Amino acid sequence: MSLDRSIRWRGLDPVTIEHCHVISTARDTRIRSTIITPNYGLFYRIKLDDAERVRTVKLERTDGAVLELFSDGAGNWSDDRAEPLPALRGCVDIDIWPTPLTNSLPIWRCQWTIGQPQRFSMAWIDGDEMTVRRDDQIYTQLDDTHFRYQAADASFERILELDADRLVVTYPGLFERTA
Repeated sequence: MSLDRSIRWRGLDPVTIEHCHVISTARDTRIRSTIITPNYGLFYRIKLDDAERVRTVKLERTDGAVLELFSDGAGNWSDDRAEPLPALRGCVDIDIWPTPLTNSLPIWRCQWTIGQPQRFSMAWIDGDEMTVRRDDQIYTQLDDTHFRYQAADASFERILELDADRLVVTYPGLFERTA
């Protein structure tokens, strides 16, 4: 994937604004973004390897809270003190709340067949609490621009509209692209 692009989203519930920049080359992908929420500002950066696997993620909030994680790209994670995080074993991708950007990570990384669901174990990061936990998710490509996103426990489902770079345009009820 080759990409050098800025994107903006507006969060709908709660109301947020995000400005994100993605630079992707044959060597790696680097993502830097800032989100303004009603309660805090959040800066995050993600580095993916040449196979689009998450290798590092760092979140910093304006109140000083920091969360930094490292992955070997094969589903083994550690924190900023190099302490292993066994609860995340097998998670290759991350999902950060409150951004739609991380929905693109498994979509970029995998081969897709329309109508064929794929299940992912995600390292789900809550920017409100600055915590991380395992979360199983299912994605199904519906056509060239739409993916169904489902929580594995069937508690949540949305049809995501994506652009040609497979970045979210519309995430019904939560996010919409502004630029």
